[in-house]
Amino acid sequence: MSDDPRTLVSTDWLADHLKDPDLRIFDASWYLPDMNRHAKSEYDAGHIPGARFFDIDEISDQRSALPHMVPPSEKFISRMRAMGVGDGHQVVVYDGAGMFSAARVWWLFRLMGKSDIAVLDGGYPKWLAEGREVEDMAPIMRDRHITVSRQNHLVKDVTQVAAASKLKDHEIVDARSPARFRGEEAEPREGLRAGHIPGSKNVHYRSLLSSDGTMKSPDALKKVFEVAGVDLKRPVITSCGSGVTAAILSLALERIGHKDHSLYDGSWAEWGAFDYLPVEKG
Repeated sequence: MSDDPRTLVSTDWLADHLKDPDLRIFDASWYLPDMNRHAKSEYDAGHIPGARFFDIDEISDQRSALPHMVPPSEKFISRMRAMGVGDGHQVVVYDGAGMFSAARVWWLFRLMGKSDIAVLDGGYPKWLAEGREVEDMAPIMRDRHITVSRQNHLVKDVTQVAAASKLKDHEIVDARSPARFRGEEAEPREGLRAGHIPGSKNVHYRSLLSSDGTMKSPDALKKVFEVAGVDLKRPVITSCGSGVTAAILSLALERIGHKDHSLYDGSWAEWGAFDYLPVEKG
């Protein structure tokens, strides 16, 4: 793969840059309840040297009843300053599943106007499989100055997505499994209807990954979207269960040079909860 510090970097790239003074690394592991894993405990047991733990649920808008919604800019700034992330730093984010939740943090940084961030291709599993260095101590962190400039075109709310679905002026692409998308499998969160947003297309996030958990080549990514019927000449809205794996679609779109994309933050956790919103199955 070609390393790009604004989208995706290899384990070799990170190993070569591990001692760079302007590098900041985040373990952004997050798991669904049925995965039976505890992200913070795993971080405490071992992580890439220098990595901070990014708590997706805590660094969120906790005034919202929806899970891990985008935090207010002030909260993002406060948490990043406390973890020693400042202007001019290169950020690399990874997770313990290989490619699951890290892209959400990549997207969040971009939403806040910070583009010098990349996902570690293959994540912690690949790092471990290659026998690379790990540690179990959190780094010493000093406050840094960080500014943000929120890029609101990168996020969509339910009203905007409902309009896009009705007007059919965007491609809405859902990262959930085919069975969940078709409404054949119950949602992992209680109280949600089954099905999908009318007119949306299904690109399961795993279809964008190779067998070793790394992201496919740009040509292969493009093929996956095309086979799913996604018109890449149109703007794309990505969605999923709660705005986490949708960001893998966003990352893939960025990798193939498709810049006109945004993420539906509430995703199915919001759409599936309200009876007034239409649902399709099949």
